[in-house]
Amino acid sequence: MLFRTLLRVLRQRWHRYKYRFVPWIALNLSQNRRTLRYVPEDSKDKIIPDEDVLGTLLKVFQALFISNFSRQTDILLLLPEAIKSKYRDLLVTHQRTEQPRYNTQQQKIYKPGEVLFNTLGFSISRETSSLISAGKGVFVTKGFVPKGTVVSMYPGTVYQKHEPIFFQSIGNPFIFRCLDGMLIDGNDKGISKVVYRSCNGRDQLGPFKMSDSTWLTSEVQNPLAVGQYVNNCSNVSASYSRFCLLE
Repeated sequence: MLFRTLLRVLRQRWHRYKYRFVPWIALNLSQNRRTLRYVPEDSKDKIIPDEDVLGTLLKVFQALFISNFSRQTDILLLLPEAIKSKYRDLLVTHQRTEQPRYNTQQQKIYKPGEVLFNTLGFSISRETSSLISAGKGVFVTKGFVPKGTVVSMYPGTVYQKHEPIFFQSIGNPFIFRCLDGMLIDGNDKGISKVVYRSCNGRDQLGPFKMSDSTWLTSEVQNPLAVGQYVNNCSNVSASYSRFCLLE
């Protein structure tokens, strides 16, 4: 009796987990519609154009940079003059349109969530759900999110189709399969965290970091980097892309 109960529990857990187990996904892509979303044409895979997504991200990142400009001066000194001038132009434009008497020495540094609200009109955060056993999710904490808006990014280590991810996928509910077959491991714990930190340190060029690792901590600098906690089980969901949109 105990053995049957244990077997039933294991079977239930396997049915819930197998959709995140990379070897099982690879062997069952053609048979299981939950692991593969069918799109007749590439042009129909976009809810909003790439240009609009890029525009939103640039808007947020520029606002984050300006908000924290006083801490960027040491890094700016190391950049080539051509690139440095573009950052200066960005700051000058902001001074003229937002704060005519802007003083970087007296600059108020906003928290990332506040910058997101001031830029896009809403802020989001990763919180524990009030529903029993629902775990963590992403909630709009302030403002209003219009339909078709980019609300988050899916951070993590990106794996090509041929790259090994067997051990990282064991017990990992954050393996995200993109429509093009690439995998993103958005787990912020365990071996996944170690792998990401290793890649982040390897790709760093002197003081210049090629990727953000603050999403692994409680002090997230990119307020959009919470996409791995957005819950959506729809087969036609836009969350199959690397950005999450509000539908």
